[in-house]
Amino acid sequence: MKHVFFKRLSLFATVLALCVIVLGAYVRLSDAGLGCPDWPGCYGALTVPQSEVAIQKAQVVFPGSPIESSKAWKEMAHRYLAGTLGLVILVMFLSSWRLKPSIKVHPLLPTALLVIVGFQAILGMWTVTLLLKPAIVSAHLIGGMTTLALLTWITHRHWVMDVTNSTISPALKLFIRGALLILLGQVFLGGWTSTNYAALACTDFPTCHGAWVPAMDFKDAFHLVRELGQSANGGNLTLPALVAIQWTHRIGALITFIYLAALAFKIINTQHLRTIALLLFAILLIQVCIGIANLVLQLPLALAVLHNLGAALLVMITVVLNSKITSTKYDHAKIHQ
Repeated sequence: MKHVFFKRLSLFATVLALCVIVLGAYVRLSDAGLGCPDWPGCYGALTVPQSEVAIQKAQVVFPGSPIESSKAWKEMAHRYLAGTLGLVILVMFLSSWRLKPSIKVHPLLPTALLVIVGFQAILGMWTVTLLLKPAIVSAHLIGGMTTLALLTWITHRHWVMDVTNSTISPALKLFIRGALLILLGQVFLGGWTSTNYAALACTDFPTCHGAWVPAMDFKDAFHLVRELGQSANGGNLTLPALVAIQWTHRIGALITFIYLAALAFKIINTQHLRTIALLLFAILLIQVCIGIANLVLQLPLALAVLHNLGAALLVMITVVLNSKITSTKYDHAKIHQ
């Protein structure tokens, strides 16, 4: 029963990671990502300046950053929650090696998780110090989703024992593995669209500015090393570039929908996968509807945050599906070789 602590801790960390992702989306979408001009504190303190003296001191140290308490508190709430998650993952890392004979994953997995979270902290710092550079913010999003995916895998290995490895054909296994790659690619496109503020570059649907293939500039749209709102040569990012980002996200969404829907229908007749197939299709359909509604309703904050939650849930479902078709055998003899 020594692994019970690790088992419960992994579940708590997974739920916490989901909360961090949703809160992070809310902070970004409410333009509070730079609510604090420094890192890891806020205006040189561990909390948002509240007293008159603290505010005056902050304004002297950061004269170019007027204090907006509501945005600052949103950003700090996200940092507090992310910091808590980091500490929980540190405990998981230490526990995994101490409880190595009894846990159901290799301790190297929590170790990799700790490394990713450490890099996430660096990306979080760069997000502030480099003023929301799109490549950094997008990498931060992918890192968050990767953290959630690994925690979901670890949690599923400890809480659910039903696997269908022996009843799944190699072709179907490959199809299921591919779903995770397709989904992560679409998560990147969604993050790139959001971080470049291109979500409303096309406001009509299913066409864009009345055309199926509008005028687009892919060169500047997907140039990774540039400042927010700027092109590769330092000029302003043009509408065709923003349209290219939005249009590519739409195409990616279509490919993702077709792939995951086909997968759901493919596995629905497999007894142990029927429930997850139905859940996958339901969340996928809701996610597409929310994406369309975001365009039609001009990106209301609640729907935009829900769209990020939907993406996170799809990642979790796809990871669980991959875990279900993977053998649960944990050969300690191989580890010590």
